[in-house]
Amino acid sequence: MESLPAVASLAALAHEGRLSVFRMLVQAGAGGLAAGEIARRAGVPPNSLSANLNILSRAGLIRPRREGRSIIYTADYDSMRGLLAFLVEDCCGGSPEICAPLATVVSQGCDAEARRC
Repeated sequence: MESLPAVASLAALAHEGRLSVFRMLVQAGAGGLAAGEIARRAGVPPNSLSANLNILSRAGLIRPRREGRSIIYTADYDSMRGLLAFLVEDCCGGSPEICAPLATVVSQGCDAEARRC
């Protein structure tokens, strides 16, 4: 990942509501959530949610898909991994113990049965 896309992703996540929605979608797994369900769970008006979903989508962190009359949003896990890799690619400065706890969390991966990372 280059610096500009990383900045766009971080800027999109630098808002409490958008960060909450992104985390909700990460937890929802590949099935994603309908926009109405996201609004209900987040307790936000649909118009505010729409603006936040558009910002997250433009940053490449989430992807929409249409199912009938609903729009389903999912986290873009490849983009998330790319951002995390960008943030830690030069980590540790010769001291791997600094990043060891992070590496452990990342290496655990996703629990497919629980449908969450």
